[in-house]
Amino acid sequence: MTSSTGMPGLLSPDHVLHTIADELAARFAGVFAAETVERYVFESYAALGRSAKVTAHLPALTSRFAGDRLTALAQSKGRLPHDVPEVLFVCVQNAGRSQMAAALLHHHAQGRVHVRSAGSAPAERIHPAVTEVMGELGVDLAREFPKPLTDDVVRAADVVITMGCGDACPIYPGKRYEDWSLADPADASPAEARRIRDEIDARVRALLTQLVP
Repeated sequence: MTSSTGMPGLLSPDHVLHTIADELAARFAGVFAAETVERYVFESYAALGRSAKVTAHLPALTSRFAGDRLTALAQSKGRLPHDVPEVLFVCVQNAGRSQMAAALLHHHAQGRVHVRSAGSAPAERIHPAVTEVMGELGVDLAREFPKPLTDDVVRAADVVITMGCGDACPIYPGKRYEDWSLADPADASPAEARRIRDEIDARVRALLTQLVP
């Protein structure tokens, strides 16, 4: 059976969101109440839905997004281990610069740093030129997606790197903030996208040596 929402076997989006909430509540049992988990799931679905034009994969993305937000919240409250430095990259659309930086740091760090990225006004999808030039380095962005900036991921971060998003990112004491002035690859040619990628890569490598000597 296919419902009017296009979700096979489901009567409404609420049904699948409650299922996601139940799964995450089991994962975070003893860390958060089920009501908190459910609220985060529905908030995350609404936040992602504001920039999504194709909603077929929205439930799966919601599960990942809500799970990461809950992890960040638990870390910031000391309820989950915070064993490695946490880095958050923020740009406007989370479709270019911040995605490249996060993927490159994750690639080079090999588990020694935990990385997140977000956007102050997330786009519908990652820019195709960005996916292409990152693939040239063997870094696959196929599972990545633009995510809205939320307070919980900022609170969990040790280092926040902004890229042209102005004052959108909240400032909390005890965190390291940097602003990287970089061109936007949104409408860049492949050659320009590679230049931006390589500049980000150099900055990421320098950052990694500071975080993990």
